[in-house]
Amino acid sequence: MSPSQRQIVIIGGNAAGMKTAARARRLDPAARIVIIERGVDLSYGACALPYFVAGLVPDLDDVRRTNNGTLRDATFFHKVKGVEVRSRCEALGIDRLRRTVRVRDLVAGGEEELSYDALVLATGNRPIVPPVPGIELNGVRPLKSLEDAAAITAAAQPGRRAVIVGGGLIGLEMAEALRGRGLAVTLLEMKEQVLASALDFGMAALVHRELRRNAVELRLGEPLQAIAGEAGKVTGVVTAKGSYPADLVLLAIGVRPEVTLARKAGLTIGPTGAIAVDQRLQSSDPAIWAAGDCAECRDLLSGRPVYVPLGSTANKHGRVVADNLCGREATFPGVLGSLIVKVFDLNVARTGLSEEDAHLLGRDPVALLAPSPDRAHIYPGARPIAVKLIADRADRRLLGAQIVGPGAVDKRIDTLATALTFGATVDQLAQLDLSYAPPFSSAMDPLHQAANALRNKLDGIGASLSPLEMRELLEAGQPLLLLDVRSPAEHAEVRIPGATLMPLGSLRERLASLPRDIEIVPLCKISLRGYEAQRILHDAGFSRVRYLEGGILGWPFELEQGR
Repeated sequence: MSPSQRQIVIIGGNAAGMKTAARARRLDPAARIVIIERGVDLSYGACALPYFVAGLVPDLDDVRRTNNGTLRDATFFHKVKGVEVRSRCEALGIDRLRRTVRVRDLVAGGEEELSYDALVLATGNRPIVPPVPGIELNGVRPLKSLEDAAAITAAAQPGRRAVIVGGGLIGLEMAEALRGRGLAVTLLEMKEQVLASALDFGMAALVHRELRRNAVELRLGEPLQAIAGEAGKVTGVVTAKGSYPADLVLLAIGVRPEVTLARKAGLTIGPTGAIAVDQRLQSSDPAIWAAGDCAECRDLLSGRPVYVPLGSTANKHGRVVADNLCGREATFPGVLGSLIVKVFDLNVARTGLSEEDAHLLGRDPVALLAPSPDRAHIYPGARPIAVKLIADRADRRLLGAQIVGPGAVDKRIDTLATALTFGATVDQLAQLDLSYAPPFSSAMDPLHQAANALRNKLDGIGASLSPLEMRELLEAGQPLLLLDVRSPAEHAEVRIPGATLMPLGSLRERLASLPRDIEIVPLCKISLRGYEAQRILHDAGFSRVRYLEGGILGWPFELEQGR
């Protein structure tokens, strides 16, 4: 190495580390870039592993190939990117004063010191493994590596029984993957809902129904207590409420940032347990940077540090770090916690704050649930989606959104993430010039419809109840008249138990038959006719009327079907 040649050492050979290396090489062709990676597999898409288990990705090596099919291995990065990869090498410690990293070769066994001008920690995360009896049994695995994916796939034989511990993204994706392979699946979640950090309960309840519809035995509020086995092989799991047989146990509880090296070096660890960084992704040591799943982020809405490990964020981090290493000022402003997941026939997405989070932050949120078809209802293939919007009562700025349904939710949640990033109000969302053609949307996109319904609620024009609020009133024994204003044929097909049929077209002439001393809750399929009925009743002097948000499509609880 020439005296003037800079040395950039990157610890971690996955998304953030490899993105940093590739970008830095393009910006600085003279620097020596060395990557230290404990494993063998580089730059692989871990998010694709459930789809390999499901059989949708035919070759495990496909998760580490480029778009043109080239394998991203050490040779590729050396020849194409011009970086040196030290696979099967472990970083043991950092000497910040001397700016060196002590490295052990895990194959040959020797150790050496590497000097650095800039050090990038891209050490990623590690799966949470609970300290319960039986955790070491054969057949108990997380889904973190290619090795994990291969072992789980080999064990996932039709007729076997799988228990998934954890109802987050990986747990839900793997429930579908393992059911598709013919396994009986039980999903344990210690909280009372899946996706507890992402969705409000009412939206999660729609996911619960989909899981049960696909024969996933859903056990909520049941933390894992022990794993049973015989002759070193798993046979089942134990909770406070029961025991469940298992030939395979998948640990999908979550991940923690891998900060062992950073902590030993005395770097500041943030309140989330990840490495504290500034907006340039610089750590408390100006020569050390952190990127990807080991680094903290800032929540764009609350301003607080958060830990949201996602491959999309890791790639953005890598570019920002490389730019700063090469003299180009760059910042990473933060995240909204945007995510999307497929759960059997449901598409589930969210961004920003949940209603609960907004309350905890001292905001005064107003939320509304509005289902609608994802494209013009007359166009073949139109499928419903339920959009939940959350806005601040005082300034009407959007705070968050959640969308669940079999229809197209991806472009909508991305539009909402953009609106949140730029501080849009619900009124501005209602006026967005979105594209329209029947194969893609209705003339009023579902986002327009939801925004206008929320505006009505904020303005006191539309009085409504969420499904969860109505269920709580029913469970408390409060007298309610559930007024189903759909057609008789629709009512006969599916209905909420106890609802009284009164089609919207006959409502005005039957007003005298309705009680005025109890609350009336009009409802329909998606809440449009319910809202119309609420306005008719309000204008007729009924003071206790609120329509059911979401209607039948948004009601995640018990439904009666057939005559």
